[in-house]
Amino acid sequence: MTQIRDEDSQHGFATRAVHAGQTPDPLSGAVMTPIYQTSTYVQEGLGRHKGYEYARTQNPTRQALERCVASLEGGAHGFAFASGLAALDTVLKLLSAGDHIVSGENIYGGSHRLMERVYSRLGLHTTFVDMRDAEQVARAITPATRLIYCETPTNPMMFLADLAAIGDITQARGLLFVVDNTFATPYFQRPLAFGADIVLHSSTKYLNGHSDMMGGMLVTARDDLAERIGFLQNAAGGVPGPMDCWLCLRGIKTLPLRMRQHDANGRAIAAWLREQPKVKQIYYPGLSSHPQHDLARRQMEGFGGMISIELGDVALARRVVERTRVFALAESLGGVESLIGHPASMTHASVPPALRQSMGLTDSLVRLSCGVEAVEDLIADLAQALE
Repeated sequence: MTQIRDEDSQHGFATRAVHAGQTPDPLSGAVMTPIYQTSTYVQEGLGRHKGYEYARTQNPTRQALERCVASLEGGAHGFAFASGLAALDTVLKLLSAGDHIVSGENIYGGSHRLMERVYSRLGLHTTFVDMRDAEQVARAITPATRLIYCETPTNPMMFLADLAAIGDITQARGLLFVVDNTFATPYFQRPLAFGADIVLHSSTKYLNGHSDMMGGMLVTARDDLAERIGFLQNAAGGVPGPMDCWLCLRGIKTLPLRMRQHDANGRAIAAWLREQPKVKQIYYPGLSSHPQHDLARRQMEGFGGMISIELGDVALARRVVERTRVFALAESLGGVESLIGHPASMTHASVPPALRQSMGLTDSLVRLSCGVEAVEDLIADLAQALE
């Protein structure tokens, strides 16, 4: 179990992003946390060691990352995994056969696949609802419900869930409330403050920010949950290697700087897209025209760089994603480079077509991950692709 130190919680966000969970290397005084590339550790005698026995269970590089992210989220315990889906897999292992989950319907396609095509065979049942309406969450709860799961903003429709309202529902009923905070990051949103029990990240995305590693994170403030998650992390062993942990830790040091630029570029690009006649609809909570803009302002401190646009024409959507030159056509998001994608055939291809259509995820929807390049270049790139 990796717990943050008291002194880590006393500094501002930017200071914690650089320093939380990290101390100079005791051997050399190295400022940067070393990559402890080892599978095991020498023991001084039977039952006598320096706190490390086997790298699946403990690794100093991983612990530094876990403490840092826990501090940024306002939690007490952090756990790193080999991917965001490995983190979600661990959350689902907190449940037992026969338990029921209420999940947002617009979640990452891989999350939907894990719930419906893996854990449904093992006795977990999931009801998918539109979490823009907290009443739908309340109505979907049954005596067997144990967990409420949501993304906000969602991937790729940029829908928001009212964290405080859902937090009240889960706390009144004693249910676990888990929030995927990948899009917003702790720089813009901290779900634990609104009643969430566990925060989840694909650290592959904004936390790392450089598209050069894979990882996932879970953070909680509850000691009892931390003990159970720590057991599962060690028992199932879906942990990241020290190099991936080091890359993520390095990326987090610039998280505040990057998120401010992602946000500035996202706002400018969304405002420009609003004036383009070929763009039928824009999904971006930073626009005042977004139906949940007021909620975004209440529970978020920024809107980020994720934008989805409805072009109303499948052929046009194909041309746009294939013609951009600065925006790269690729899976994933959240890196310093701008990416463009087609959710229906990429990130959400595993979601049943009927469910995609019901939430507005059409074959002519395009998703933008606005990077930190010069915004004039990004707008010019989109302009030539839309011509």
